[in-house]
Amino acid sequence: MKLIVGLGNPEKKYDNTRHNIGFMMVDYIYEEWLKKENFDLWGRNKKLLADVSTGTINNEKVMIAKPLPYMNNSGRSVQAMAAYFKVEPKDIYILHDELDLTLGNYKIQVGKSSAGHNGVESLINQLGNNDFTRIRIGIGKEDKEKQGPGVKFVLNRFGIMEKLKLRDVKKKLLQEIKDLI
Repeated sequence: MKLIVGLGNPEKKYDNTRHNIGFMMVDYIYEEWLKKENFDLWGRNKKLLADVSTGTINNEKVMIAKPLPYMNNSGRSVQAMAAYFKVEPKDIYILHDELDLTLGNYKIQVGKSSAGHNGVESLINQLGNNDFTRIRIGIGKEDKEKQGPGVKFVLNRFGIMEKLKLRDVKKKLLQEIKDLI
């Protein structure tokens, strides 16, 4: 089984904020795979501490998930899913925001440190290693001075032009994730 997890914060007030790009990406994957790949409807699983959907991609069982704990504690949910389904870290893919990458860019890496991202740090602590795949989705501005303080910036919503740019990123990432599986 492959586990694809988007990091974000569960409250409505965080919907469509930069910090929730992981949730946004997983929602996009869900919408695409629900139509084309016969995935289950979203379901809340209290034992796994997540909203989940399952299906099959490239003959591989896949679960997509959005953890219910806040991002900084999302490792609890990922660890619960990994333990319950006996998923090895190499089969876990984490999508999250990356302030150090400009909007429209992304990086896919395995076995890296958290680089100060508290959600990723939570996963490393709970899983006991960093052998999972990180899909770092850029949310930063070209001009870092216009960006302002990081904490405030990540909680802002995307503008119209930014949403258009993200549409292309989502399409590219969807294909890359499918290829990784």
